[in-house]
Amino acid sequence: MRPLRLRRLPGNMIRTIAKPPLRLGFFTRLLDQADAAQRYRLATAQIIHAERCGFDSAWVAQHHFHEDEGGLPAPFVFLSQVAARTTRIRLGTGIVTLPLELPVRVAEDAAVLDLMCGGRLEVGIGPGGNLSAYDAFGLDSTERTALLVRRHRVLVDAWSGRALPGGDRLYPPNPGLADRIWQATFNIEGARRAGAAGDGLMLSRTQPRPAGKPRLSLPDIQNPMIDAYLASLTPDRAPRILASRTVFVADDRAEALRLAEIGLARQRVRYAAIGRAVFVEACRCTIRSRQWTSISATRMK
Repeated sequence: MRPLRLRRLPGNMIRTIAKPPLRLGFFTRLLDQADAAQRYRLATAQIIHAERCGFDSAWVAQHHFHEDEGGLPAPFVFLSQVAARTTRIRLGTGIVTLPLELPVRVAEDAAVLDLMCGGRLEVGIGPGGNLSAYDAFGLDSTERTALLVRRHRVLVDAWSGRALPGGDRLYPPNPGLADRIWQATFNIEGARRAGAAGDGLMLSRTQPRPAGKPRLSLPDIQNPMIDAYLASLTPDRAPRILASRTVFVADDRAEALRLAEIGLARQRVRYAAIGRAVFVEACRCTIRSRQWTSISATRMK
């Protein structure tokens, strides 16, 4: 998470005037080649170690049904365990698939967890990428954006202590959480929506490329999203932008590339099986464009 200090100029132009120090977070989808219990133990140990190493935050993804895409359907339950074993590191969801959830229950679980961990919770939300899950939940995936907008509004109202439909109010209220919402998106319209809501913007470490442009760099895709977010941001809110990048640690470059190709090959097979041709090509580009990867990560700082 790296807020920027900005000055608004005539014509709604924006100029960066200062950049606070980078804050470094750790993100996991719990994809270890192990059973579920071991995945949760390993992820807990990784976050505890990340806190010892000085990481500022740890983020976990929510996924339903597909263990090869993500291993955690219940992020608040998992983070409760992590909260009990850490003291400083901020804990975030990256993301909760809000259209598939009852927003009042999300608000309750998050409010209780945040109080128990001393106000360390960050709540990332988004529509999710597994469209078949909408069928399992009895929902229409074509309505996911509208569902996200409506349920986001309920979250904010609930945490802020406003009356909900029927007149009830959330207990315990937690107004501070309304200032710690992040919205994940792959497109400019989603970035505008996050800015207009005063939320943080979450950018992925990978991104669907436009048709015919499989090697388009992440800065070329995501910088316009950042511009749209900043232009839409409400004047009373400081920008919050989270950029996710993959770092693979190994003893030497050759070993890193060998092991990375094993994982990329597995991802290509999985994406091809579910019809995500753009992601298949992106996986090929990642291993071929090693020099570009390091450059793009630097430019996004």
